[in-house]
Amino acid sequence: MTFAKEAGFHKNPGHLISPVAVISLAQLFGTSLWFSANGSADQITRAWHASAVDIGWLTSAVQAGFILGTLLMSVNANADRFRPGTVFVWSALLGALFNAMFALCATGIVSGAICRFLVGICLAGIYPMGMKLVVNWAPDKTGPALAQLVAMLAIGSGLPHALQMVGSDVPWRLVIMGSSVLAVLGALLIFLLGEPPQTARPSPGSRAPARSSGPETVFDVIKQRDFRSAALGYFGHMWELYAFWTLVPLYVSHSALAQHLPAGGKSGLVFLIFVAGAAGCILGGVLSKRIGSARVAACMLASSGICCILFALLWRTAGVPFLAFLLFIWGATVVADSPQFSALSAKACPPQLVGSALAIQNSIGFALTVVSISAATALFEKFGLDSTWVLALGPIAGLIGFVPLLTKPQ
Repeated sequence: MTFAKEAGFHKNPGHLISPVAVISLAQLFGTSLWFSANGSADQITRAWHASAVDIGWLTSAVQAGFILGTLLMSVNANADRFRPGTVFVWSALLGALFNAMFALCATGIVSGAICRFLVGICLAGIYPMGMKLVVNWAPDKTGPALAQLVAMLAIGSGLPHALQMVGSDVPWRLVIMGSSVLAVLGALLIFLLGEPPQTARPSPGSRAPARSSGPETVFDVIKQRDFRSAALGYFGHMWELYAFWTLVPLYVSHSALAQHLPAGGKSGLVFLIFVAGAAGCILGGVLSKRIGSARVAACMLASSGICCILFALLWRTAGVPFLAFLLFIWGATVVADSPQFSALSAKACPPQLVGSALAIQNSIGFALTVVSISAATALFEKFGLDSTWVLALGPIAGLIGFVPLLTKPQ
């Protein structure tokens, strides 16, 4: 922690770098592992004679690994028994290693999926632990702070497209290795930052402290109405988000946009859509301080659902400017509700169970993404852009589940 003080990482307003900014930057680098394969999907498809469904399986392998990892972290409150910074560092380093193995050792979809599965397990120690670090460093500004963190997740997930934007001739293995280098840098940032000073540091063999009243395990937290309502909204959001991120390159290349691409080509346009998601998160964080996280989450979820429906209805007849604008708005709103749902979930559970509660919520949410990605990619193979309708199921169901918390007096 001495280095963190000297580097100006503490919460003193006079320091230039805040802990939340450091964590967010580390999250940006660490989560570049998530879609490292999707950023080079075209080259992988040609090299391995793969299909859109095969690329979807690579993404689903990451999600499956993440699900297993978050389940292991949430059982017996494991996510709250270990130091979050330490978990983040080791997870980012191992994730970088397995991602490099995908680039250097995988020879087809099966071996590639195994490597991506291991990357997913490691991401379970990056994303939830990043959220826990933010909640511990900024407990009074959870909504805006998590918005900054998820903004970095959006950009980090789009970084492989940015790396590919450098040129289509860049070998896909180099693009993926670039993500591994970034993940190592993310681990270094969290190592230098250290652990939140205001939180207790349990030993690896200890259990999270129990309170005399209120929820004592993560399963007790799930029974809480507010947590359950926020989680249901989050689950609807997750059904749409990762399927959209997986398919948006195909939405671009199979629509009229493919004939009017900017200088950066398809990868450049797709990366800008991810950047729009980061901007949406920041805007949502600002709005949450004025109108509350619940209203922001509901508005963003409804907006992304409307964008999905409009795209499904109009992709044949709408002009290029409208389609581009629609995808940017969709990209901005599809992820902007995520930090607000997480903030509401964190608020609904006791501090000593925040890590485990967010981990179990992530686990269930990402289990849904495996189904939605598989369904969306399979339907895309058969129906093309008309398959976009399947993504709208998430926002509709999420809003229904979120109604109890949304209508609760603020």
